[in-house]
Amino acid sequence: MLFDQSPYQCRVEWGKRGAREAAARGDIIIVVDVLSFSSAVVSAAAFGAEIYPYPPHLDGQKYAESLGAEYIFGRAEAAKLGKPTLSPVSFNKEHAGKKYVLISLNGAYCTWIGAKATAVLAGSLLNASAAAAAANILQKQLGAGITIIPCGEKWADSGEHEDALRPAVEDYLGAGAILSYLDGEKSPEAAVCEGAFRSAEPKLAEYLWECGSGRELRARGFEQDVVHCSRLDAMDTVPILRGNYFVSLPQTGI
Repeated sequence: MLFDQSPYQCRVEWGKRGAREAAARGDIIIVVDVLSFSSAVVSAAAFGAEIYPYPPHLDGQKYAESLGAEYIFGRAEAAKLGKPTLSPVSFNKEHAGKKYVLISLNGAYCTWIGAKATAVLAGSLLNASAAAAAANILQKQLGAGITIIPCGEKWADSGEHEDALRPAVEDYLGAGAILSYLDGEKSPEAAVCEGAFRSAEPKLAEYLWECGSGRELRARGFEQDVVHCSRLDAMDTVPILRGNYFVSLPQTGI
């Protein structure tokens, strides 16, 4: 493909289309949806939970029943029921060893589309250096390229002839953070993304707090999600997709 950044080991491609192209190339994919899918997967995996990503246009509840898993409802509904949600801070040690089906418009959808890639990792600001370290090892083992997928957001009211994807600064910065730790030669797109992160790093928490997605979550009462997801390299958990669910890679190796 003319626009696939193929001469370079480390690449950046946005959203569902990017995930599809990367999977078709046989790349190692790192899905980045900072607010909040990939941060929730990292947080859940840190407590030993198994997360099954699923797209919103299919019947997630029926899928959960077929797996003997629990279906994760939206933030507000799940919070009322006292259950884990897309909110990363809702997971704790009580969820160890349990199965959950998690739907999201962006991160879960991108993961589902990219599931046939050589390897799929969940990356965020929380585990940026750990995710990059795992990808570096996989790259050496498998000889595949690495594509970071900042998932972005979806405009709720896009018009008939308008793109639905809204590039999200938090995902771009999360992708840049991971890129800053990767070993391979970076495409111009990846180098610029890394540069954006390095420039923003001193004000990272402030930028996430005030960005559009951060303001939306805060307005809905989820300030702690924004605070939690802004913590750079706070966790060494690296979720990897095994078949159709994410589990944490053992810290002793891949």
